[in-house]
Amino acid sequence: MFATNRGAARKLREDFEKRRVKKRYLAMVHGHPAKEKWTCQIPLRKNPDSPEKSAETSFRVLEKKAQNLTLIEAFPHSGRFHQIRRHLLGSGHPIVGDFRYRDQNLCKEFGEKMGIGTRMLLQAKSLEFRHPITRTKVLVEAPTDPCIKDLAKI
Repeated sequence: MFATNRGAARKLREDFEKRRVKKRYLAMVHGHPAKEKWTCQIPLRKNPDSPEKSAETSFRVLEKKAQNLTLIEAFPHSGRFHQIRRHLLGSGHPIVGDFRYRDQNLCKEFGEKMGIGTRMLLQAKSLEFRHPITRTKVLVEAPTDPCIKDLAKI
């Protein structure tokens, strides 16, 4: 996202800082969560030398699939480094293809078996915000990633 002038940029930045921008992600995860909705509030740090910062992500199960997979929606309420990936891992449901936070050999083997290669199945699906000048609601949506769509058919 970008602004065409400083005033608009300031309003957009303020909306992000005050958490008025709604972000929605799709992810295919390993396992079947026990709850249909849950919130993870594990504090995160960008690197080992930096202080922990509060972080919150809400999750909602869309569909439990075969192969012990689940399609979920993620709604980050803060914007920390790898927040969704780390909160899903902390919830016991790592993202399919997440080489950074999962065993690389397991990811590769599963990716080959499922025909997705080395793709991580996390997608920014939509962004909802107020136009910085008119303040009307703007919703930007991306088409669903073909790999996520294909696995969702299983």
